Formats: sequence, structure tokens, C-alpha cells
Amino acid sequence: MPATQPVNSPAWLLLEDGTLFKGKSFGAQGTSGGEICFNTGMTGYQEVFTDPSYTGQVLIMNNAYVGNYGVKKEDVESDSVKIKGLICKNISHRYSRMTADDGLEEYLQKNNIVAIYDVDTRSLVQHIREKGAMNCIISTEVSDLEGLKGELSKVPDMAGLELSSEISTKEPYNYGNPDAKLRIAVLDYGVKKHILECMAQRGAYLKVFPAKTPYTTLEEFKPHGIFVSNGPGDPASMDYAVKTVKDILASGKPMFGICLGHQLLARANDIPTFKMHHGHRGLNHPVKNLITGRSEITTQNHGFGVDPEAAKNADHIEITHVNLNDGSIEGIRVKGKPAFSVQYHPESTPGPHDSRYLFDDFIKLIEENI
Repeated sequence: MPATQPVNSPAWLLLEDGTLFKGKSFGAQGTSGGEICFNTGMTGYQEVFTDPSYTGQVLIMNNAYVGNYGVKKEDVESDSVKIKGLICKNISHRYSRMTADDGLEEYLQKNNIVAIYDVDTRSLVQHIREKGAMNCIISTEVSDLEGLKGELSKVPDMAGLELSSEISTKEPYNYGNPDAKLRIAVLDYGVKKHILECMAQRGAYLKVFPAKTPYTTLEEFKPHGIFVSNGPGDPASMDYAVKTVKDILASGKPMFGICLGHQLLARANDIPTFKMHHGHRGLNHPVKNLITGRSEITTQNHGFGVDPEAAKNADHIEITHVNLNDGSIEGIRVKGKPAFSVQYHPESTPGPHDSRYLFDDFIKLIEENI
């Protein structure tokens, strides 16, 4: 376990545009940086912290208090905390949930995560909304501006950064009941545990493969369908994954993609992706299903998007979902192919379960194509 710091010891936050905040440290001592982003959710901080899609990012939690209900080993989406750092207004040093295993501060210490609180997060989020996503650095050990700038210069830009192969499983593994009626191959670019669970609960036996697995290896599992997962980094840096998705499309196997998987399906159909101004992250984003006409409240976590004009002009692509806040593309399907994807997270951990029907749609699609 990393060393703890004295109560109310200082910490500093420096943004790439020179904006400097002084706050108080909690979690681990040290210096850590990444792309700053914010999450608008009121609950589910542990699921958020362990989401592999947050790899390489420093997270602002918008809620006024964080840590109120502690942490529990079941409430994770991966095997470790994935954020590079945490920024909060207030933290709760005591937690109310009797079944919790630990407090938030101890949890962050065990996972070696540097964090800062007593920061005006409302002002900071407004700043990011206006100026856009940028790199930042948090430090409990460097206090002078030039030293902080030097540490910040070491942080890589998210644009062009390939992270999925770094955090993907190194060896294939199975998930679910071996006697299940359907087999689904999962390409792990940073898959969340509850995505796997949502498919297993619907009668699928899964085999999860490393990011750079070619289609020919997936086919050895004799899958009835293929899932392309969420994950961190820039999809434009993942030509290897685009090649695999193209091979899946050529095979005619049913395919479902979420988040990064959605972006890769778009790129496999010659639709570009782009770096968003500040991304979508939270559990309260409204999306309209253009097929049914119904709206749903969704969980989201992405800093890249699918080019809307290119998607609208692609004759072989149907846009199925749009974001009701900004009109961004939230879902597509390939005409004449059993392949579809969404930008948001229908497993919704945390978040409302409005979108879990998409897993039912995937299972139905598989059954129709066996």
C-alpha cells in the first residue's frame, strides 16, 4: 500500500492552458496526469473508476460529495481502478453502507491513485465545457509552477493514442455457462464486467479474446455472434481492429459493438471518427431510438464520436439512435448485414436500465442467423 498523507495536506492541479488550482490531497501521494474529463452521475463512482474506458484520464466527479457509501468488491467493472487521478469538491471520510468493504480514501490508496479535493468543481467543469478537453497534472509533491509544467509535459495527448491493446486481456478466457445454447466471441478492447454478464444472463457462453486477435482465431471458437467492446484511446489509431471488424462483416456473422466498438464499426465502413470537444460522460444522457421513436436515458463514457455528415451520407449505413442534447450519432446498423452498434453503454452500470433491450436485440439477431 502506498504511504498515506497527513490530513488536509496540500495538493495542486495544473491544466494544460495554465489554470492552477490548490486543494487538499487524499488517496495516494505522488504525481499523476492524463486528459481531464468530467462525469455528471450522482452515484456509481466505483463502477466509473474501474471502467477500462477511463484509462489515461483524470476524472472530475460532479456530485458535491463522493465516497458517502464506501466501496465494495462486487461493485467493479474490471480488476483495478483505471482512472489516472480524481478531482472532487468534497469527500466523505465516513461511509454509510454497512456492507461496504472499505472507505474511498483507503481504496484509492490501495490502488495508488492520486486525488485532490476542496476544488471548485462547478467552476472547473464550466471551464472544461468552454475550453474543451485537455491534459492536466495532479501532485501532492510538486508545488512550484515550473515543476508542475515539467511533469505535465510528460503526459501524452489522447488524440492518436492507442491504449486498448495495453489493457486488454493477455490470454483468452471463458465466461458464463459452457452448456449455454449460444456462443459469443468477445473482442476485448477494455470490456466491462457487466457487459459480459448481460450476455451470459441471456443464454450465451462467451470467450473473451485479446485486442489484437485476428478473425481467423475468433472463428476457431465457432461463435454464433461476435461482440466488439468498449475501450479507451483513439479509434483512428486502431487499424488492426478496423481490419478485424471488416473481416467480421465479410463473414456475415452477427456483430454488436458498444462505444469504441461502435466507432470501429463506423471506421470499418469508411466513416471517420473525431475527437469531441469535451465528450459525454454520465448516466443521464437522453437518446432517441429512431426505429421505435422512443427515448431512453443512457449511461455514456466517450471522448470520440462518429462523423455525423459522413454517417448521413453513407448509403449502406442506417442511423438508429441520436443524442437529444447535441444530435451526435449514438447508434448505427449496416444495411444488408447483421451488424449494429451504439455509442452509449446499455449495460448501464451505473445508470438506468432503459437500454438493456439492445442485448435482447443481439441475441435475437444471432438466433435469426444461426
